[in-house]
Amino acid sequence: MTVPTDLTPRRLRNVLGQFATGLTVITASTPAGPAGFTCQSFVSLSLEPPLVSFNPTRTSNTWPVLRHLGSFTVNVLSAELEHLSGQFGRSGTDKFAGVGYHLSPLGHPVLDNGLAWIDCELVQEYDGGDHTIVVAAVRSLQSTHDGEPLVFHRGRYVRLQPGAEGAVTAPPAVPEAQAAGAPSGAVA
Repeated sequence: MTVPTDLTPRRLRNVLGQFATGLTVITASTPAGPAGFTCQSFVSLSLEPPLVSFNPTRTSNTWPVLRHLGSFTVNVLSAELEHLSGQFGRSGTDKFAGVGYHLSPLGHPVLDNGLAWIDCELVQEYDGGDHTIVVAAVRSLQSTHDGEPLVFHRGRYVRLQPGAEGAVTAPPAVPEAQAAGAPSGAVA
């Protein structure tokens, strides 16, 4: 068996896209008003001390504003908020147009109908190639909605479907050749 060794961005995206992720919107209240961006690369990092990590792209116009504030809120998106993933993933628009939210204890937007929110303070940043690796301390958090998570897999949104005995299964996979042409999806 010959293993391909080409590490092109397209091949990386196709192979690493096999790992399903949830989607978040990172928000903050700034002097110019609320700001936020979609972020697919979010993870719980440590329970003691409570830390999370996420990876905004270096081309993000929003992350530098939030970095300067030093605190922000991670909103875990429900499937019903799929449209917000795209809305917060675009530059040059009013990302909060028509978006319902209230303020977290740190004073940042908590999006209505999200699954959870996590108030954070910036701890450290590291070089991550074309992304920045952010480590943040959790200051408060809440699970707020019993909905279905927004899941991204193979370059597209997928819905979880109930299986036998309450198990959850993903819909049938897209053949690799078809997935190769799929859009890259949400980015920070």
